[in-house]
Amino acid sequence: MADFSIKPVLTGERVVLRPFIDADVPVFLEAVADPEVARLTGSSPEDAPDEQRTRAWYAGRNTQDDRLDLAVVDRASGACVGEVVLNEWDPHNRSCNFRTLLVAAGRDRGLGTEAVRLIVGHGFERLGLHRISLEVYAHNPRARRVYEKVGFVAEGVLREALRDGDRWIDATVMSILAHEWPASAPTG
Repeated sequence: MADFSIKPVLTGERVVLRPFIDADVPVFLEAVADPEVARLTGSSPEDAPDEQRTRAWYAGRNTQDDRLDLAVVDRASGACVGEVVLNEWDPHNRSCNFRTLLVAAGRDRGLGTEAVRLIVGHGFERLGLHRISLEVYAHNPRARRVYEKVGFVAEGVLREALRDGDRWIDATVMSILAHEWPASAPTG
């Protein structure tokens, strides 16, 4: 049975995934105020929580026993550049949803790909998950490429799932299954 109460430190070549600390909060305040982050995640900057609510949210992440939220830290700089999350835990089906967020300083250097590989590997190898799924919006091809590199497979499209100004954006449902993970895991 998965134990989400344990908040591990997962170390890769480029990133470390670790529990949140108070010093991470300014990164997430920046993220929720960033119009690009809001657009790609389907959030509204106007609905972004204030500093007090953001601090309370991240202070509580390390005590959750039904989800795993970890900060993504750039090993080169030591800076927190985002988060990875396994949530919506379904114990009977051993499945979770996955989501991630990287601020501008963490993008386009392979940090996201490695962070996704680390958390997915942990989900299958340590938590005993069977399935990890996600949704990615059509106007976020960078994220979709990362998910495909890690081994996620498109399952279907949620048509016009997000309103972006005057246009509608589709969301693609993707997943990876435990028996697919060894084939997509990096070697060497």
